[in-house]
Amino acid sequence: MNSEKDTYKTIEIAVGDALFKEKGSKFIGYVFPISSEEDVKIYIDELKKKHHAARHWCYAWQLGIEEISYRANDDGEPNNSAGQPIYGQILSKDLTNVLVVIVRYFGGTKLGVGGLISAYKTTAKLILEEAAIVKKTIDVFYKLNFEYKDMNKVMRIIKDQKLSIETQKMELNCEFLISVRKKNALKVQQLFLDLRCLKIKEVTP
Repeated sequence: MNSEKDTYKTIEIAVGDALFKEKGSKFIGYVFPISSEEDVKIYIDELKKKHHAARHWCYAWQLGIEEISYRANDDGEPNNSAGQPIYGQILSKDLTNVLVVIVRYFGGTKLGVGGLISAYKTTAKLILEEAAIVKKTIDVFYKLNFEYKDMNKVMRIIKDQKLSIETQKMELNCEFLISVRKKNALKVQQLFLDLRCLKIKEVTP
């Protein structure tokens, strides 16, 4: 058994409006699936329009599967009182490719750093508990090029190994893009190489 981790957890559907109140301040949590830093800006701009009367839009995100990048932003709250507690909740759920934003409406009473940390952490926890977390496999993609007459041999491996065909072009020659779970990739690559009637190349989809 290959011990290398080849799954990750994320969400596919955005969830919003988890509400936490503390001394008149309202904290509203949102979580979004993201695939790039551009997505982060789009969602935060949307929330700033929706909650234009709010005081703070604090957030944290994590991106990547094998190479992780992340950011935590306090958006004007005291240092590490907002972004870091939100990021801590993303880590505790072991999620990636997610953005959590907490919108704060100030209620007139200061909460102090301890109160803020608790409020942002609680709101992040609430919204992540509402989200449907999915487990996905880390996949490797291969492009297969072969002649139509060899289709049966290729399809036999695809069926035996339960591989997914992402795209296919069938003309005089056939071209398949297949995805293989990472831990099985080398074994599958070798099975295709052993056929000797096709070209196989690892690609980034």
